[in-house]
Amino acid sequence: MKPHVKAFFDEATFTVSYVVQDEQTLNCAIVDSVLDYDPKSGRTSTASADAIAGYITDHGLTVDWILETHVHADHLTAAPYLQDKLGGKIGIGSHITDVQTIFKKVFNANGKFKTNGGQFDRLFKDGDKFKIGKIEAKAMHTPGHTPACMTYLIGDAAFVGDTLFMPDYGTARCDFPGGDAATLYASIQSIFALPDETRLFMCHDYLPPAREDYRWETSVADEKKNNIHVHKGVSKEEFVKMRTERDASLDMPVLILPSVQVNMRAGHFPPPEDNGVSYLKIPLNQV
Repeated sequence: MKPHVKAFFDEATFTVSYVVQDEQTLNCAIVDSVLDYDPKSGRTSTASADAIAGYITDHGLTVDWILETHVHADHLTAAPYLQDKLGGKIGIGSHITDVQTIFKKVFNANGKFKTNGGQFDRLFKDGDKFKIGKIEAKAMHTPGHTPACMTYLIGDAAFVGDTLFMPDYGTARCDFPGGDAATLYASIQSIFALPDETRLFMCHDYLPPAREDYRWETSVADEKKNNIHVHKGVSKEEFVKMRTERDASLDMPVLILPSVQVNMRAGHFPPPEDNGVSYLKIPLNQV
């Protein structure tokens, strides 16, 4: 089946969120939502999430799922806010527990922070099936960018998170804790094994110099033929060498520290302190 896909682009973080809809039943899923965050003031706002909520309300949709492709390092998720407004279950890959274990140590999170993934309603394993209305969906574990990255195959549409970008931009970095270029290569091959006509939806677009407009939809066939990093014929060894050298030249994302602390908690803020305020940590000179 072919779901209707509505994209919402947040230029501040170059993130694309999606509403994926069964047009027969009017059930839907939200994929990779954004909570607006001002790093200068530490304030959050909900304009991006409200645009999604408004669309869902205006079209009479019922939210079955609020899906995260991974623990994002470049934006905060609005999953709890949207769940409170619209319902639905928050889902992520089962290897979120690996990410939580890593970053609990990085941020020295207190003993009340559990690393069992219990902050989420559903932890998907590779091959798990679920439905959006009457549309069959499958969770595919596609690690490499992070250990917990998932691709959600919903009908003929696959939501690949940061695993792939548009063909003229390439592939995701692999230098975050738990990332691995050889693993990413294998994950991409599993996506390339899908039917050529499968629609692929990106989580980001960064507008390469040769292009004038943002884009976020392509196909398996297009990626296999034209992806500048991993088109058909590129060996694992070639890819790992390219990715390792490229990653060494990249700066960390501007919002990585606030994003990971919130997103590893399924979008909830750290517990308020005795003054009623939640705080984020910035590790200094950490090795």
